[in-house]
Amino acid sequence: MEVFVLKIEDPGCFWVTMKGSGPFIVDEVAYKKLSDEMNHFYGKSYKDAHEVKPVTVEEGQVCVVFSEELKCWCRAVIKSVMYCTDNYQMECFLVDYAKYIFVKSKDIRLAVEPFMQLPYRAKKCRLYRTRPVTLRIDLCEETAKTVPAKRWDSAATWYFQNLLKASTHLKAKLCAIEDNTFDVFLYVTIKDEKVCVNDDLVSKNFAHFEEDEENTRSSADYQENQTSLKAESLPVKIVNPTLVFRPVVFQKKIPANLGTGLAVSSSSIEDACQRLSTDPDENTVPIVKAIPDLPFKENAEVHIDKLQQCLNSDPLKTHVVEDDQQSSQNLSEERNFIFLSNKIQPSSSLETAPLFHEFKKELTRKKFLGPNFTESYCWPSVARGCDVVAISYQGNDPFVYIPPLLTLLQLEGCYKAFTNRSGPLALILCPGWKKAQLVFELLKTYERCSRQFHPMLIILGQNKAAASSVKIQGCEVIVTTPYSFLRLFEHHNLFCRLCHLVLDEVEVLFSDAAEQVFTILDCYKKATVSEEWEYSPHQIIAVGTRWNKHIAHLIKEFMNDPYVVITALEEASIYGNVQQVVQPCVNSERISVLLKILDSTHSNPQKVLVFTNSVNEADVIHEALKSNSMFSLKIHEESNSKYILEQWTKKYNSGSPVLLVSTDDCMQSLGITDATCVIHFSFPSPRIFGQRLHSMSDNFCNDSSVDQEHTKARSVILLTENNDCDTLGILRFLQHAEAEIPPELHDFTAKMLEAEEVKKFSRPLCAYLKTFGICKNRTACPDRHQINMQMDIPQNIPNKILQAPGCVTILPLHVVSATNYFGRIVDKEEDQYTNLAEDINEYFENPSNRISVKKMKALALYGLHEKRLFHRVQVLEIYPKEEENLFFSVKIKYIDEGRTSQVQSCQLLHLPARFQCLPPQAVEFVVCRVKPIDKEIEWNPEVTHYIRHKIKGKPHEAKIVHTLGNTAWVDQMVRVTRLSELKITVNEYNVRSEILSTGLGTDNPEHIVQLQKLCGHLKLLDHTENLESLSIKEDTADLENVCNAENMSNPQNMSSQENSTENCNSSKITLGTHSCDGVHQSKEVEDATLHQRQCFHPQIKWFQNEETVTVNVEIASVADHKCEFSKEKVIFSACSGDKFYMADMELHQCILAEKSTCVVKEKEVVIILMKEQKGSWCKLLKNKNNHVSLDFEHWEDCEDDSPFPGGTKKTYCTGAVSEDLVDSSEVSGTESDD
Repeated sequence: MEVFVLKIEDPGCFWVTMKGSGPFIVDEVAYKKLSDEMNHFYGKSYKDAHEVKPVTVEEGQVCVVFSEELKCWCRAVIKSVMYCTDNYQMECFLVDYAKYIFVKSKDIRLAVEPFMQLPYRAKKCRLYRTRPVTLRIDLCEETAKTVPAKRWDSAATWYFQNLLKASTHLKAKLCAIEDNTFDVFLYVTIKDEKVCVNDDLVSKNFAHFEEDEENTRSSADYQENQTSLKAESLPVKIVNPTLVFRPVVFQKKIPANLGTGLAVSSSSIEDACQRLSTDPDENTVPIVKAIPDLPFKENAEVHIDKLQQCLNSDPLKTHVVEDDQQSSQNLSEERNFIFLSNKIQPSSSLETAPLFHEFKKELTRKKFLGPNFTESYCWPSVARGCDVVAISYQGNDPFVYIPPLLTLLQLEGCYKAFTNRSGPLALILCPGWKKAQLVFELLKTYERCSRQFHPMLIILGQNKAAASSVKIQGCEVIVTTPYSFLRLFEHHNLFCRLCHLVLDEVEVLFSDAAEQVFTILDCYKKATVSEEWEYSPHQIIAVGTRWNKHIAHLIKEFMNDPYVVITALEEASIYGNVQQVVQPCVNSERISVLLKILDSTHSNPQKVLVFTNSVNEADVIHEALKSNSMFSLKIHEESNSKYILEQWTKKYNSGSPVLLVSTDDCMQSLGITDATCVIHFSFPSPRIFGQRLHSMSDNFCNDSSVDQEHTKARSVILLTENNDCDTLGILRFLQHAEAEIPPELHDFTAKMLEAEEVKKFSRPLCAYLKTFGICKNRTACPDRHQINMQMDIPQNIPNKILQAPGCVTILPLHVVSATNYFGRIVDKEEDQYTNLAEDINEYFENPSNRISVKKMKALALYGLHEKRLFHRVQVLEIYPKEEENLFFSVKIKYIDEGRTSQVQSCQLLHLPARFQCLPPQAVEFVVCRVKPIDKEIEWNPEVTHYIRHKIKGKPHEAKIVHTLGNTAWVDQMVRVTRLSELKITVNEYNVRSEILSTGLGTDNPEHIVQLQKLCGHLKLLDHTENLESLSIKEDTADLENVCNAENMSNPQNMSSQENSTENCNSSKITLGTHSCDGVHQSKEVEDATLHQRQCFHPQIKWFQNEETVTVNVEIASVADHKCEFSKEKVIFSACSGDKFYMADMELHQCILAEKSTCVVKEKEVVIILMKEQKGSWCKLLKNKNNHVSLDFEHWEDCEDDSPFPGGTKKTYCTGAVSEDLVDSSEVSGTESDD
């Protein structure tokens, strides 16, 4: 039968699909139909979703999951179940596609019986009776022989994969079925030649045939190939013990009686090396390497070397082999510099790395080449259990510490003192949820090859209930952020057996959460001072890319003789307290300034290097020094470097100062590292700057706490008016080093920053600036941070909204993040897009109208059929056609929804011109005044997923406060629901409040202010005036009148759930109308903003009887209060904690002020208003207020006291509810009064 290979693990395990006809073969059309039906069934929106979710999940269970890669629902088998944070993560095998994916337990669906009728499309196969072999070395008898093995060699797998890849035709002959595995003879066609793969592997000595039990041959029939490795037949060469398992191409040929020339690749040798320690019955030492050009030829000539010793038992006591090819490939450019506080012998290859064997096997399987330069020094230090500080250009890679840390955790005997305690053994602190997710995924990946230590990813918000519900029993490694850890620490004892504390991206942790990190360090230090910790590991690991001043305090107060590893030269200079001096001067006066600097250092003998970037300048400097009676040396490409180095050492040893003028191209050849002062006569680029500092590396101080005045090394930069291109980079370094920066440099770099922003003028507006009002890293951000009038002119927003902005109905269709969406503005009178969509779908319903596009054009509009609907799309990019594909891929944008996607060119349809007339409808919406907690710069996916599920595809009422380009900022955004029975509409939820309720969002009061500063000459909408609640109206006209009102006496926020962060109703900001004219930002704005931050409106509930109205003000622990009564108004104010509350209530009817009272209780303030006339009030206040609601506990009293007869009682209560319960309303059409 003909087959197609889906996945290959080795010749004993691969998956195929079968073509043709037979008992196990199903036509591909049937699988396509099955996939379509599953997508329709599981992908549709239905009310009873819980009915297709499993009650429990377990390994081996058959289910249905959604594959993001394949974009469809797939049948799957659960292979493993893992717990993480608040749910279970399942590793599932897609039985029709032979793929592994990870799925959350909540996304698992039951496998409905009708979908399980077809057999699995992916068939697991193995080569029939073809078993692996390996090479065994007997060191005592000096013999090598091929013997059966338990595992396939990686070289055999590699050869098997290449053989199948090179074939043009694949056929399989089914011989047996065992344990759902098909035993087959596999035939491939290569260049019109048919080859049996089973035989080919045997002929290449990668495998042997296993005969039937009844026909098993004698041992004599299976002749093992043996070779004598006597000393007289081979040259003896002593090999370093660390290189025992590192094969090389040898110099002498093996005698012909070795066999058929078994040749293995380097990857197979590494696998065999791992098997030495795990298979005592099959100890194999690979000693040969594939000859390049003859990888699998029979009787190939190979070379060997005699093995003298076994693997070094202590991998930490290894030596670096400079000429080792693999090491030289792995070591990066950083090899030129390494700063160590303690001597470390690096592990430069995977074989010598201090990792446990199973971990090495896993790395080898993943084709890991070996540790890089930084890792080669960090792994031994971490594996010893020492405190480590590592600063490197690769310091943000968690692989710097994860492999040796996992190796330590395998040593269970180290933690016997804590067997009776619970809690984590290791804590990894990351600067944000995104990095924590990355670290957690790495731990889960490599946990499979180690003992189970059940890592947990814990990201907690401000919801205390979530922290108390976290279960950490059995967890030995916690990955989290400092803020989340402290929230968890309030409910759990986490230090009772914490041995390893890791600070990932330590410079970011200290920059954003220094107080929290030091709190954790203090707790850790106190927990490890008891006697029981004396013989238990306690280790702090800090890794990062940049030095931070807090790291010095970390080393001094919390670490014990740490290993400091710095491979970033500039950062080493900061740690080494190199004094950085910037000397401004005119370009023509550099020589005189240089002489003054040298005069000040002449009294103290020093070794001074003057660097320049040209030979001519070097000659000029040298002559100037000679004319001023200063002895100096000069070197450039044509100089005698040997003589210069002799003079450099000789002069200094005699007690005289030595001065060397050098060009940059001579630095590496000289190799000077003992200079005490470097003068940058020509301004350096950032790259050259680091190389120049290397010349002083021997004088870097090994104690970062030493004052710079007492340090030996000094760097002097001459700054002139001609230094422009590299000034910005050097300034950033000087600021990082906390050097004294002259004003001239600040002014110059300010102009450079302006020039950099001008270069970005055609870029899109920064997403962080739009979403949060601020971009934390403007210099590195590729997008612009200023207004471009041509690009930021309003687009896709109706003119009537721009002319009279206010309440609009928006329809979110594509949710980018918790506060950023794309969607449409729905016209309440006539929605042109709805009519257009109906026409497009009606047009394409006729198959004759579906004309495929033959010639694709970028930025052109086309039609696309998706999920029974037709969309207008724009081609953004056309990708090159791949050889094996008939069609090419294109990147498209749904112009009416805002999302992008990649589709095949054949899917696009010709779109008639009449359907292209309506402008694109997609508008970007940004919800204002809310941001992630804990100084995060991106929303947690949990929040985004929650908001996406809540708002996508549902109309919302929103207030547009500002527009730029295709972006509209809204404050607020409310989902309004109509209660037809009561003839009212109520707020179902407020999006901003929903984000805050997750505990992962917080108030961002500066958002609107920052937008105002950004626009400058553009006017913002009157934010506060337009924040009046979307009240319940009996017709649409009333709603529009409220939305467009210019003078609101009581502007209120839209959700009573946010009263703790909302503004007082008396605050007001005058920001003008939506115009492009200049605007003067008056002090009224500042005063109002200040007032907004200080004043809060309390939550109020009320009920009544015939004579009184009782008002409950919900404020706990009132420290000071004031209540002023008048005939038509009550003004209440109070303080609680650090907040000031005020409610200015203009009453619906008159009261008796002298008989009204105010009583303060523990959790509330009760105000009793005496009515001037007995009777029922239909509402409390003249103007509606979201913070005032009816007390439902007294709802029956309300009905009992109503003066209206039965027919009107409902109207009376409805009025009360409509005033006090609802935030906003929208009634389409006019309701009758009956």
